Amino acid sequence: MLDELLATEGVEETCELRSPIGVMAFHGGSLEVMTDVIATAVAERAGASLYTIRQPRGFRWHIPSTKLDPSQSPALQSFVEHVDTVVAIHGWGTEQFGAITAPSMFRFGRDGVDRPLLVGGRNRDLAMRVADALRNALPSYDVVDDLEQIPSHCRGLSPRNLCNRVRRGGVQLELTPRVRGLPPFWEGDERGPGCPDTQALIGALANALT
Repeated sequence: MLDELLATEGVEETCELRSPIGVMAFHGGSLEVMTDVIATAVAERAGASLYTIRQPRGFRWHIPSTKLDPSQSPALQSFVEHVDTVVAIHGWGTEQFGAITAPSMFRFGRDGVDRPLLVGGRNRDLAMRVADALRNALPSYDVVDDLEQIPSHCRGLSPRNLCNRVRRGGVQLELTPRVRGLPPFWEGDERGPGCPDTQALIGALANALT
């Protein structure tokens, strides 16, 4: 599936090898909006390695994290061989906690209620560090790193999950629309990268990784 996605016109793959700590956003672009932008900024600030996939506007092909095969991408294969641990950045936050059902970013948060930030993955030491950094930088957000409180499909614990295919395992970070600077929570110049909460998030993640 990954090879087919990467061969699709308009899909962009980025791999930058730096430190043995990595940041990923393989559902970026129009699928999980702003995740690739956040990952890129975090990696640059932290001197971390980076892997992203950006889907073009209007295109939404979701390949589950457990179905992404590094052997189908030389860039991804080099990334997972290079890094020891990784933070994979995802987007979530629909009408029902525990159910990812919205087909469009415009349904996210439509009820006006924000969701918790979820910190899953098998590297629990790094997950705890990330969660603490987020709580300090974003005190108005709920941050959940207790795996028992995270919906089972968001825990990121499968060995086949892409964030866990590196040597020390990784963190699956699920970000809500508000912290990604998306409507209906933000408008005008405060949307997207200019969102103050998004900038606080980027700074906190970069500090945690360095």
